Amino acid sequence: MKRILVTGAVGQIGSELTMELRHRYGNDSVVAGVNRTQPTGELKESGPFETVDCTDIKQVEHAVKKYSIDCMYHLAAILSVVAEAKPMPAWNVNMNGLRNVLEVAREYTCAVFTPSSIGVFGPGTPLDNTPQDTVQRPNTMYGVTKMSGELLCDYYHKRFGIDTRGLRYPGIISCVTLPGGGTTDYAVEMFYKAIEKKAYTCTLKAGTFLDMMYMPDAIKSAIEVMEADPARLKHRNAFNVTAMSFDPEFLAAEIKKHIPDFMLNYEVDAVKQAIADSWPNNMDDSCAREEWDWSPDYNLSAMVKDMLEKLGEKLGK
Repeated sequence: MKRILVTGAVGQIGSELTMELRHRYGNDSVVAGVNRTQPTGELKESGPFETVDCTDIKQVEHAVKKYSIDCMYHLAAILSVVAEAKPMPAWNVNMNGLRNVLEVAREYTCAVFTPSSIGVFGPGTPLDNTPQDTVQRPNTMYGVTKMSGELLCDYYHKRFGIDTRGLRYPGIISCVTLPGGGTTDYAVEMFYKAIEKKAYTCTLKAGTFLDMMYMPDAIKSAIEVMEADPARLKHRNAFNVTAMSFDPEFLAAEIKKHIPDFMLNYEVDAVKQAIADSWPNNMDDSCAREEWDWSPDYNLSAMVKDMLEKLGEKLGK
């Protein structure tokens, strides 16, 4: 039976992934690794949790030994916008934290999932149908750490035989947990404001197309890639995955089908816009589809309908 540790378990992805892993593998088999923010509610009550600051290798090792962990989902990270404001802390968490996880995995023979990002690409990367294997010259600290993380995971697989796997996530849209400092956060914020105020002021300009994914597909893809037959995997760190690509106007138009008087305005944030402009319009995820049968369940219309229904219930609207 799998024994899993999730670092960053109270984050946007971690909080929902931890619960799905517990549903699949048993509550006691999945440990929520937390740091400054403690778990609450079902996440706290449904299974074990442990303090794991990934920048402290002793804490990572303690959790792995205590619970006999054989698989780690390493989600603890500082995201793109925050990383630009705090580049050195971002390097420490995103790179030194990953190195610690990989070192413990090497010592105790653990498989490791590490999310990468569309941030690994840069201005020199083809913007449309961005290939799996292409130019990666990111110009943000977040992108630099994610690209370096891909290479480091590849190294630990080739040099030490560690089963490392990862995904280049697009923007993630969730109705459960608020995002934490990413460039694509506008998409989640738009839903909240549409329901609460029927108006939203977007920080990215019209025509800024970015890959996106609904959280159920993000969770599904993380689990499926770790369950995939390793004999089929030509790539590991990390697969392009996507479900849809849209700009603020496309998302607003879909929301208007359900909230006709919703209004979209703009107040462009130069830092966020510069980051978004360096990322692809849409990725080619054919390698993920060929090597482990990736296929998303949600397109734009299905995602918008589900988000509005669930957020409406959550907000009492």
